[in-house]
Amino acid sequence: MALFLRILEWSDNSNDTLVYKLPLKKGGREINHKSKLIVRESQQAIFVHKGQICDIFPAGTYDLNTDIFPILSKLAGWKYGFQTPISVDVYFVNTKQFTGNKWGTANPIMMRDPEFGAIRVKGFGSYAFKVDDAGVFMKELFGTNSTFLTEDITDWLKTMLISALTDAIGESKISALDLAGNTLEFNQIVKATIQNKFKEIGLLLTNLFIENMSVPQEVEKAIDERSKLGILGDKTDVMMKVAAAEAMKDAAKNEGMGGAFMGAGVGLGAGAGMGSIFADAFKGASSSTPTPEKEKPQAEKTCSQCGAKISAKAKFCPECGAKAPSKKFCSECGAELGGSGKFCPECGAKQ
Repeated sequence: MALFLRILEWSDNSNDTLVYKLPLKKGGREINHKSKLIVRESQQAIFVHKGQICDIFPAGTYDLNTDIFPILSKLAGWKYGFQTPISVDVYFVNTKQFTGNKWGTANPIMMRDPEFGAIRVKGFGSYAFKVDDAGVFMKELFGTNSTFLTEDITDWLKTMLISALTDAIGESKISALDLAGNTLEFNQIVKATIQNKFKEIGLLLTNLFIENMSVPQEVEKAIDERSKLGILGDKTDVMMKVAAAEAMKDAAKNEGMGGAFMGAGVGLGAGAGMGSIFADAFKGASSSTPTPEKEKPQAEKTCSQCGAKISAKAKFCPECGAKAPSKKFCSECGAELGGSGKFCPECGAKQ
């Protein structure tokens, strides 16, 4: 007498099992009205009879009878109220998200950059997926294996993702300088482009992350040089002059006769050059700054009434209004002139 399966269930203890086939027990995989099916959350159970998918059960607990097996009942031709056992294959499909799957470009992606021309781009990241339609997935990929792991399919999924990413980068015509600032946009484009491909095999791409996009070292160096020039701006000429001065200083430090003559040659030959360099550097500053003229002392005389200091040319005191003394003063040094002299006795200036 066959030993009927009483409890049909699967406790998933792994992190990478997509499909699990219930193992064969003594007497075969036979079920009848005494059997019970337990489907846990993030699982679906599929019954296969003679190589054909019959019924699919979502999460829940089921007492097996002919009412819950419309397709299987029809195929098996039960005529005696499910008293006769039926041999079936039972598969459990894991419908949870499988995260942390890595992808990366094994070979660089060729792209035409508007600034640097044809360049190669590399990238890497991660993605997550889940089984969206267990029946389609079983028909398209699973076959008759006893188990199906994520590693059995991730290489193929990675190939599809890189193909979509290559197409997205090519159509965007974006510069390599702007790749890092558009990873989120590429995520959305690739995810929308590849989603239909995933659905064709019963899967759903739940998340896609582009962690890094990089260019060859030659292009990175060119970008660094361009950035340096942009930072220096109009200071490039000064930097070149300073670099030339440092080079001459290092050449003069060479030891030995050869170094001595080299240093002497550099010193003699570069003297005029250095002179012109620093002359040019300071020419603008010296020519643009006007030399202040020597201010002439202001000639003054004293009011005879209030003693206030007044201009030598003033005829009345601005303080008290008294008539200013008629003394004469030198227009150059301000010294008091006596009599009718034509020259200043202090500085000799003509009056």
